[in-house]
Amino acid sequence: MMEPLNVYASRLVNSKEFFVSGHKSCQGCAEALAVRLVGKALGENVIVSCATGCMEVVSSAFPHTSWDVPWFHTAFGNAAAVASGTEAGIKAQVRKGRLPEKETVILGMAGDGGTTDIGFQALSGAMERGHNMMFVCYDNEAYMNTGIQRSSATPLGARTTTTPAGKINPGEEFTIKKNMPEIMVSHNIPYVATACPSYPLDLIEKVQKAAKTKGPAYVHILSVCPTGWRIPSEKAIWIGRLAIETGVFPLFEVVNGRYKMTFKDLELRPVEEYLKPQGRFRGLAPEMMEKFQEQVTDNYNDLLKKSGLK
Repeated sequence: MMEPLNVYASRLVNSKEFFVSGHKSCQGCAEALAVRLVGKALGENVIVSCATGCMEVVSSAFPHTSWDVPWFHTAFGNAAAVASGTEAGIKAQVRKGRLPEKETVILGMAGDGGTTDIGFQALSGAMERGHNMMFVCYDNEAYMNTGIQRSSATPLGARTTTTPAGKINPGEEFTIKKNMPEIMVSHNIPYVATACPSYPLDLIEKVQKAAKTKGPAYVHILSVCPTGWRIPSEKAIWIGRLAIETGVFPLFEVVNGRYKMTFKDLELRPVEEYLKPQGRFRGLAPEMMEKFQEQVTDNYNDLLKKSGLK
């Protein structure tokens, strides 16, 4: 069951849209929905640094834009560097009396490629230095914008154009998904959370908590991609819910090192229910399915222990 929602999630403070219509995302794109929810959670007093990727491509084709807030398009690997530089620059201008002091949210954002791979160095540095900013990873588990290539966030057994299924021992070439939220926890930052647009109020609550955090904050959002995951466009929200209900993508937050599950169900659904509807897992060998289930169970039990629930 979902935890009772606190005051942050009990109201949407903005009826206005800040990521507006007219973008060119695919039908059923859960990443575009996640971006919209993050925008509504943060409001207008925000400066966005956006890495190259799906959301940059679909939202900023010159001379048009879907952003109604200050927004930078950065290179693939330096969204966090630009965000941290923006934060430092504003702080210096306020100190010199050139800008009024106000609570402006500095947001860096990227997909899993621009977070877990190409942008990891800049992100790790920004978190380690303690900049007062937040970073959001929109994780669709591959490089979708450039043709569905594998990233280090691609899960065990998933087909991509660079990890096609083989005829002999098809699972041997696949690796386990990088656990980016835990890597961010290891940076000893004050706030880390996971979220999914399939649970929108939970997502809004966490984004607003991250924005109010003094110091660096990180939110990792599972963003279902119907095109890359080979599912019907109308099934994106359903698949996102299955990811949470099977424990494949647990919803939790870590506040100053203390873990809290925000969706906890000790009777998880079998992982098979999540994998089978997706074309990217079609033909997955039974032993690989068992390995996936074992991995998910171990990770989920570890989270329950850290949260004091087991």
